[in-house]
Amino acid sequence: MNKIILKDDDATNKFGQLIASKILALDKRSIEIHLEGDLGSGKTFLTRSIIKSCGWSDHVKSPTYTLCEEYELGDLIFLHIDLYRTNEPEDILLFDLERNTHSKKVIVIEWPERLTVKRKFDIKISFKHINNGRELNIETKINSFEDLINEYN
Repeated sequence: MNKIILKDDDATNKFGQLIASKILALDKRSIEIHLEGDLGSGKTFLTRSIIKSCGWSDHVKSPTYTLCEEYELGDLIFLHIDLYRTNEPEDILLFDLERNTHSKKVIVIEWPERLTVKRKFDIKISFKHINNGRELNIETKINSFEDLINEYN
């Protein structure tokens, strides 16, 4: 597991831009990102940066109350899921995550630890509050994401 410190929102945006560039360059139909961490630790903020850096120009909403927000960017679709407020972990089945409607699909799940059936991730980022920023622990299953920390620094 790799660790990175993001000192402020600008650093978090920069890291989100780097992840977005990897997503766009990756030759993979489906990419799954799991985000863990306390409330307010930056999960939605990072997701917003990734989606906007992939070309979305409108507002990126938190799916805390809707459970899922979808963002279509041509052949790319983002499914941004937040399981914090659900008491029914099976709710994720409603989103038909296995659908193949676009050339590339990115599934971002906040609070994946609430899943009753664990899903495989391509990258998992665990957020932790620290004095002046965020500490991220990164676990990845794709070589393209392995060098994120080196490229960020």
